[in-house]
Amino acid sequence: MNLDDFSDLIERPDGGVRRDAEERRERLAVPGGALGRLDELGEWLSAAQQAVPVKPVDRPRVVLFAGDHGVAELGVSGRAAGSAHELVRGVLDGASPVAVLARRFSVPVRVVDAGLDCDPALLPEAVVRHRVRRGSGRIDVEDALTAEEAEQAVLLGIRVADEEADSGTDLVVLGDLSVGGTTAASTLIAALCGTDASVVTGRGGAGIDDLAWMRKCAAIRDSLRRARPVLGDQLELLATVGGADLAAMTGFLLQSAVRRMPVVLDGVVSAACALVAQRAAFRAPDWWLAGQLSGEPAQLKALDRMALTPLLDHGVTVGEGSGALLALPLVQAAAALAAELPERPREPAVEDDAEGEEAEAPSQESAGDGRPADTTA
Repeated sequence: MNLDDFSDLIERPDGGVRRDAEERRERLAVPGGALGRLDELGEWLSAAQQAVPVKPVDRPRVVLFAGDHGVAELGVSGRAAGSAHELVRGVLDGASPVAVLARRFSVPVRVVDAGLDCDPALLPEAVVRHRVRRGSGRIDVEDALTAEEAEQAVLLGIRVADEEADSGTDLVVLGDLSVGGTTAASTLIAALCGTDASVVTGRGGAGIDDLAWMRKCAAIRDSLRRARPVLGDQLELLATVGGADLAAMTGFLLQSAVRRMPVVLDGVVSAACALVAQRAAFRAPDWWLAGQLSGEPAQLKALDRMALTPLLDHGVTVGEGSGALLALPLVQAAAALAAELPERPREPAVEDDAEGEEAEAPSQESAGDGRPADTTA
């Protein structure tokens, strides 16, 4: 498998349709610019859907890829290593923030186990049936995945994207359920942006103290040494310092762009996968929105590199797709406004003054009283 092949498969949203949407926006009764960024969102959706006016976003879905990362054994996370299955259980039981928001917004949630380190019997078959491996390797000293496992994980993401597109999903909110995932994500971003570990090391979704932050920074530094020699091959990079869930999310993002299915990114993990996908297919980011700014320095660096401006900045660090899901009503509002606002009444046609004057003027062949003009010298 060569991820660079996606570059030939992905097209940008339809530019002609976007121009039509912009022209329609100019005819609306609400003045241009009065709706701020909602205008831009509506036009972007029109281009993605190839429809003017834009269609409502009425079949969104939250897709969460789950996995454990061996680097969590170093104490770089606020959660215990191998405990990502507890996050999954919280979502399934409706007790996590993303589950509460999804219930409120009536959005279905799909959880995909790509690499949880737990007994499959602890979770429903629908969650664990796609698992690539049990936990990912400790990336500071060993590869996260074998080459075969990395390919299998990417294919998993492709398969999930196809399933969503085939089922009629019109927009995906993408998130992760991981322990140690922000360390792997920060390593990927630092490697692809050519920066140091201290620049990208954050506190993670669960929050860590200063000592744990220093351990995390050291883990990213050591992982970066292993990542830099393989920067020329995205699949090998994911195998070396990524993980099963990150590789699956990368495949999902690429195939979603192929299938013209818009995706809202959540935090640093989805941003890292998007950056890897952009490296493989430069047009792919045109199909993504940055849902929120999480406060993770690596996320901000990745979004800057992809020229994606977050829709929200509420400081939501909990992960799980929660911040991106909060942006969904904004996207739906943009679609509704673009489609339902009335156009300005057309001004009545004004008769040509010159024609009117010509009709009222005396003929050159007659006098002003209607008699033939005297043309004698």
